[in-house]
Amino acid sequence: MPRITLTILLLALATPAHAMHISEGILPLPWAAFWFVVAAPFVALGVRQLNRLAREDLAMKPLVGLLSAVVFIISCMPIPVPTAGTCSHPCGTGIAAILAGPLVSVLISSVALLIQALFLAHGGLSTLGADIVSMGVVGSFVGYGLFRGLRGLGASLGIAAFAAGLLTDWATYLTTSLELASGIRGSAEFLPLFAKIMIAFIPTQLPLGLLEGAMTAGMITLLARKRPDLLVKMKLLKQSEVSGNA
Repeated sequence: MPRITLTILLLALATPAHAMHISEGILPLPWAAFWFVVAAPFVALGVRQLNRLAREDLAMKPLVGLLSAVVFIISCMPIPVPTAGTCSHPCGTGIAAILAGPLVSVLISSVALLIQALFLAHGGLSTLGADIVSMGVVGSFVGYGLFRGLRGLGASLGIAAFAAGLLTDWATYLTTSLELASGIRGSAEFLPLFAKIMIAFIPTQLPLGLLEGAMTAGMITLLARKRPDLLVKMKLLKQSEVSGNA
């Protein structure tokens, strides 16, 4: 790897922002603009989906507000990355995607990331599109798709939620690694640089993924015990499953 590219990589990973929140100025303008273009349709569809659901159920917007607070708080929990001089953290989008759907979860993530960029210096405004794609788009759709897939195969609510939270976290950081490697590689080869960034996250992201899986499973199973009617309403539980546990 050319020395200048290695220097850029080290600077990127040493930035005092959380790893998933790509810092202001790290991505070149063309790449920053590209990720905004990718994120924009998902955010627009999220707004449309939320408005449609809110017309059908007046409780939807309060639920989205609550989930936005949950995602905001969870994704503000920094865990130091000893090999990179930066921080990692859980994402929270797994629980949002399961309860509100992936498109609304993209919108929830966008709001949380925007507030963090404006008031907490977590990430930047120019890199907001990239952060939305990694945490909001990829994280939400991976988590939701895995949860629904496992439930369709007969997995229990807790196991499906655990796997969704786990893969949401890991998929988010894989995407962040891809975004960083694409943006800062210069003349270096993409795959070796992508591997170096990804490996830097492993010491914290492996256990953090397990933690996020446990948190997601805990929240969903708690709702199943305390308010199974809500999960039936969201089509996450069948009425027969509730009756069988009564």
